[in-house]
Amino acid sequence: MERVRQGRTAAAGAGSLDSQSVKNVGGKQAARGYDAGKKITGRKRHLLVDTIGLPIALKVTAASASDQAGARSLFAANKEKLKDLKKIWVDGTYRGVEWHTQVKEEYGIELEVSKNPEGIKGFIAQAKRWLVERTFGWLIQSRRLAREYEKLAESSEAMIYLSMIRILVRRLA
Repeated sequence: MERVRQGRTAAAGAGSLDSQSVKNVGGKQAARGYDAGKKITGRKRHLLVDTIGLPIALKVTAASASDQAGARSLFAANKEKLKDLKKIWVDGTYRGVEWHTQVKEEYGIELEVSKNPEGIKGFIAQAKRWLVERTFGWLIQSRRLAREYEKLAESSEAMIYLSMIRILVRRLA
């Protein structure tokens, strides 16, 4: 309903994919690992959003899972939700001609890697890629999602969907 309200088609044709590592808070959690790049013990949220930042698919894995491995499990678990997508913008961690070819053959989706312009260092908001970062920002505003409290990865996914439902109900009301 939100897509239609904004003058878009009901089904998204493009999206943006990224992951976010989140620290866990005590307890023994299933699917927990260490992300050496960010130096975080916890989980990694792999999120695919449409062109206005609304979630299409989500997968929570151990933080030790690579971004490509998480994306593969996200695609496999959400094949039906991906049928209308033609293009997904990704960052440099999703590089690889072999993997891009596999995604194109299996799902009919073209992956486009967004890069910083040549010779420019530091942060630059990249076209279409900032959409998923903004959605992560919306999620972090929920205290429950600022850290990883859930014992099961499935419960964590459910909390993320509940947070997005709350956001959408406020917009549509």
